[in-house]
Amino acid sequence: MAAPKEIVPLLVVKTEEPVPALAVVEANDQRKQLVLDKNLEDVKVLKNNHDTELQEKLPYPISVLFIISCEFCERFNYLGMRTVLVFYLSRHLGYTDDAATILFHMCAMFSFMLCILGAIIADSWLGKFKTILYLSMVYICGCTLLTLGAIGPLQLPANTFTLVGLFCISLGAGGIKPCVASFGGDQFKMPQQLKQLTAFFSLFYFAINAGSFVSVSITPILREDVHCFGELSCYPLAFGVPAVLMVMALVVFLLGSRLYIIKPAAGNIVVNVSRTIWTAVKTKWQQRHLKSRAHWLDYADEQHEPQMIADVKVLLRVLYLFLPMPLFWALFDQQGSRWTFQAARMDGDVGSWRIKPDQFHIVNPLLILVLIALKDVLMNPVLKFLHLSRPLQKLSLGGILAGVAFICSGLLELQMEQHNPTLPYENNIQLRIFNTQNCTYEFSSNLYNNSVKLLPYSVYTDKNIHVPSVYDLTYTLISADSSCPVFEAGRQQLTHKHAWSLILNARNTSSSSFWTSDFVNKPRDTYPQVRSIANTKQTSSIRWQSSKEHFIQAANETKLMRMAARNYLVYIDDIAVQGYELRQGGVYTLLINELQPGSYYTKLVEVTAPNELSMLWQLPQYVFITLAEVLIAVTGLEFSYSQAPPSMKAVLQACWLLTIGFGNVVVVIIAKVKMFDRQSYEFFFFSILMFIDMLIFMWIAHKYKPNMQTEKHEDADSSKNNVEKTAKYLE
Repeated sequence: MAAPKEIVPLLVVKTEEPVPALAVVEANDQRKQLVLDKNLEDVKVLKNNHDTELQEKLPYPISVLFIISCEFCERFNYLGMRTVLVFYLSRHLGYTDDAATILFHMCAMFSFMLCILGAIIADSWLGKFKTILYLSMVYICGCTLLTLGAIGPLQLPANTFTLVGLFCISLGAGGIKPCVASFGGDQFKMPQQLKQLTAFFSLFYFAINAGSFVSVSITPILREDVHCFGELSCYPLAFGVPAVLMVMALVVFLLGSRLYIIKPAAGNIVVNVSRTIWTAVKTKWQQRHLKSRAHWLDYADEQHEPQMIADVKVLLRVLYLFLPMPLFWALFDQQGSRWTFQAARMDGDVGSWRIKPDQFHIVNPLLILVLIALKDVLMNPVLKFLHLSRPLQKLSLGGILAGVAFICSGLLELQMEQHNPTLPYENNIQLRIFNTQNCTYEFSSNLYNNSVKLLPYSVYTDKNIHVPSVYDLTYTLISADSSCPVFEAGRQQLTHKHAWSLILNARNTSSSSFWTSDFVNKPRDTYPQVRSIANTKQTSSIRWQSSKEHFIQAANETKLMRMAARNYLVYIDDIAVQGYELRQGGVYTLLINELQPGSYYTKLVEVTAPNELSMLWQLPQYVFITLAEVLIAVTGLEFSYSQAPPSMKAVLQACWLLTIGFGNVVVVIIAKVKMFDRQSYEFFFFSILMFIDMLIFMWIAHKYKPNMQTEKHEDADSSKNNVEKTAKYLE
């Protein structure tokens, strides 16, 4: 059976969320519906009477410019918020990475599932204009709550404000998603403005991509490079700027209200399909003792038209084919959660530019634009050469490539795990002794049979000391050099599962030595952490000065300070000493020894090594997932649109978005169950699931019988030449 004909190529939308976006999918629906609803005579009239009254030039609707501007602002807001969301949940509010992942994907899940609600409200009750207006207000309330919760001095319940705000954002974004593009299409008079309608969809596509690109570029900079309210990060600004754009979106939308063509609600096909299915199920149950019919949907024939029942049958066959699709979206959407956390443990330094982990998402829209440009000249010829040009073959290949992408991320995670710091565990302690003296000491204790030599300006480290849950340590420090400071014998109680440090700073009059429990894990965010140990008499402060900012520490501050990853010049009491580089993921201790008044020796010690692997190693997995996105997101809708009856296009669109929502449910379940203690295992698990899922899909696809009636209907309405003529009007 030949592959179904493609009437009109679909627009491809690149956003931070899964592609295609609902708004532009509806746009595609309108464009193709216009073609499918026109008979052969209409097409001939349009072609042969190009200069007649039907083709008269009508002014371009100024109202659509307000709609396009509104879409740019809304996409900037939504995608900018999503870009920094997982870091805000985990690094600022203190959620674990698993909990932040769950909340992130629940937000996406509600957003896509509530699209159905928005479509029903618009088509069956309020109409598109009022639906966009009212739900945009809910949207803005959510953005405002999220921003206010992030402002520390207000002392608001941040967790509550965040959760309520995210729900309002999901309701608003999901509700208006199915309305904006189709509302823009309503502004054109058909068929006279068919070409202008096509131009509108191109501008609409550009607005979405522009909003995505700008927001993904800017919001991580606002988050990390701006300091506000005494915090190193500025989440209020990272959320506040997008929120202002959402307010602007509503203002712009209202400014064009006098120009809009507003059509009343005319009924929703999703509701009609649901009623048909419900009637069939209910009637079949009531007549279960009677002779069964050829198809269970035939039980709805008493209340619904035969054509409606026939169309629903075809729809369900296509939906059955797409049952495995949610798993692809489960993998795809983890770019904003698991892959972001992975990037946070990598080095973003690429010469003069330091990429932020949540900024690396920009790779995806750039790749998708390149792949779309090369689709006809490279991708399609290669697929044809490999005999993989049929739609269901493309879908299968896309799923396999998504699995390959997660194999890449799993292999990368395995490599990163080799650089993870060793952490204290059950019945284990780590011991570090920081010697700030220009002297050699012998450390003797009940931990070791022999003494341990402590070299000048060095750190002795032992990460593998087995002890009971509580251990009483006794020790002595002796130097062969009589000119070196003398330390008294000491005692310290050490508890297991901790890293303990002994600091030797004899010149400090407040405490010649002291113990502290250390943080030795990698920082959860991108900021390195530093403390300073000053073996001085009167040092008041240590200042880390960079070209952009400075940080001031008190001497012997055992608490680690978060700093930006930069090159710094260290000042001790306003005396420039030495420059150091602090890198992402590193934990440092600065040792300071006062040689003479105004003269200091410093040494920066790496307690935990910084991130070693470059963030660019994520490029392979982004390439594979983007290839998969092009094959599945575009081909899936092209195929389903060609197979579904004309009346079922909108329903199919809604169900396609539901697969994205259910894909996020899969991620939520896996993260909630906590099946794996290593992230690499989880990545490999998803890749295996994807491969199994594609085997199931290929089995279903092998049994699938193309909709002959749809093909015959299309052939009756347009020959090959007429299809080509019609397509020219849409180019």
